[in-house]
Amino acid sequence: MKKKRILYLLYVIGWWLMSYPQVFAQILVNQAGYNRGEAKHFVCLGAKDGAKFKIVNTASGRVEFQGEIVNQEGWFTAFNPVSKDEFRVEIEGYNASVPFWIADHLIEKLSSKLGYEFFIDVRGSEDPINANLPKVYGGGPSRDGGAYGLETIFECLQYASNPSLYDRWKTEFGDKNTPDLIDLILWHAEFAYAHVAYQGPVGSRHGSLGYEGQSRMNYDYWNLLDQLSVVCAAYHDFLKPYLPREKYLKYRQVCHEKWTQYDRHKVVRYWTYSNKWVDAGFQEFNEMGNAYGQSVFSNLFMYLCEKNEPDGKPQQYLAWAQESAKDIIQHWDFNNPRHMWWIRNAEHITPQALAYFLLIAPEHAPQGTKEKLQAWAVHMHQKTNNFWKYRVHSETEWAHPKTKELGGAPALGGSMFAVAHLLNDLRLRDIGWAQVDFVFGVNPVGAHLSNKSPERLAINGYWEGVEKGWPSAHPNGYGMLGKVRGTLDGSPLDKDFQKSASPTPISNDPKDLIGKDAYATEGWCVSNRGWQATLTFSTLGSHRVTLLDASEKEIKQTKVGQTVIIELKAALNMDWNKVEKGLVTLKINGKKSDTLEVTETGENTGIFRATYKILTDCRSLEVAYGTLGFAQKAALSVK
Repeated sequence: MKKKRILYLLYVIGWWLMSYPQVFAQILVNQAGYNRGEAKHFVCLGAKDGAKFKIVNTASGRVEFQGEIVNQEGWFTAFNPVSKDEFRVEIEGYNASVPFWIADHLIEKLSSKLGYEFFIDVRGSEDPINANLPKVYGGGPSRDGGAYGLETIFECLQYASNPSLYDRWKTEFGDKNTPDLIDLILWHAEFAYAHVAYQGPVGSRHGSLGYEGQSRMNYDYWNLLDQLSVVCAAYHDFLKPYLPREKYLKYRQVCHEKWTQYDRHKVVRYWTYSNKWVDAGFQEFNEMGNAYGQSVFSNLFMYLCEKNEPDGKPQQYLAWAQESAKDIIQHWDFNNPRHMWWIRNAEHITPQALAYFLLIAPEHAPQGTKEKLQAWAVHMHQKTNNFWKYRVHSETEWAHPKTKELGGAPALGGSMFAVAHLLNDLRLRDIGWAQVDFVFGVNPVGAHLSNKSPERLAINGYWEGVEKGWPSAHPNGYGMLGKVRGTLDGSPLDKDFQKSASPTPISNDPKDLIGKDAYATEGWCVSNRGWQATLTFSTLGSHRVTLLDASEKEIKQTKVGQTVIIELKAALNMDWNKVEKGLVTLKINGKKSDTLEVTETGENTGIFRATYKILTDCRSLEVAYGTLGFAQKAALSVK
């Protein structure tokens, strides 16, 4: 009799659990938090449409925002408090979410330094010139990759997007007088120049390089020209104080000499032969050195460089960039997986390179450039139409069933930010922020894509405010990245995704409801490069320069002797307890004249201001922040 009662009790408990699965489900939020003025999104598995959610201040206990669940997701984009407090999401019948912040440029605050510190830590050698390549897996500047990493390109773009921020950090690399990120760029430039014709032995790799039917290469030194090209462009924009002209001219010369010899002037197809099961054989494009769009980037960089030299040949490089862009416009097939997610960590380069053309030379971009990006945006809207806002592969397979997708969400946000900025597509920008949320825990594993190890915490190598990191990692893989700051370690596989609106399966252990048997891979510089790109392109659409009169009205015209207010909104608010500063660039009558310091105006606003008196000889004033295509500008004519 007693046994029957126990069985009956177990039956009742089981029935109750099946009837109320939400008791065990989790509210999945961006564990660090959300940027003020940007999209804010969470997922609650099993929640019914119309269920009420509350945003609660964890310090005061006050409910500060309310909304409703639709399709198991909640949005609170309109909630933009000016506060240092943390918040949580509450839904009746569910455990509350982990606490999170909402602050000005929060994700940039928590990630910008980690974004490049990863590349400091992952260098394969302390000496860029006499690097021991056979001990560097793949023979590259980063010890977990080959020369195809293109680190220098995205380091330069990262600096260009927010120079006053990166000028602050000078203590851990180089001579302590130069910004760490600049020192890192110069280190990579030296590596590229020293090995631009290297054909010696390297560590083992998954395949070889060369056109089908021609001799094979084991080391992809061709790609080092691409890394030098961006340094040549950046020399004229921000590297001149740090890079001697004699050295820059050597970099420029070797680019000229080997550009056509190395096929950097055109789109390269069938270059990599891989023997990895995930992408075996010749691929039209590959993440291993012939990314679709790579030639657009590199030719545009040389175009920017050559425009500044008396003997320069900018039109030749521009013509090659146009040819490469036309190839994308004509042949980029969103429904061909070999042009999209199949190339994984290189996929982000195609839309970002095409967008970059419109950022730096819109008047020279081939006809159809903007329309191609518009078509890509439509495709992204279609493929992210699910409560995760995850870009699915197909109707039946959402992510790869066996291997990492770190080339997906961490990099896709940057592509969406770039294209949304050019198209003024605010919804695409919102979906871009949902990709960032995916990285920070709004995913089927409910964890940040980086393992929160004691080793990383001990070296300040992890994101503040993240409670749950990726469940596992491979610290002793080829790259030995266990102790590298900011490494990404894994991403959900196809099996992990809940693909319908049905309630979550029941488990006796609530932790098993999400993230069971989560797959992890070793970290990789090419994965972190995509995340670095997302941090860079996020500034498009959030940075702004405005000129105001004394009544704080935006103006386009003023008079001699008037005092104007220069206002900068940028991701410079790193310390919530300190008044911080930045520098904007002034052009008087079309000529660069000086920089001007702007000062933070209020807590958690991201607004920096200075006043400027219009001088007698001034006929026009332009104020800019950022460089190399990321400059935000405002201009005045003077009566």
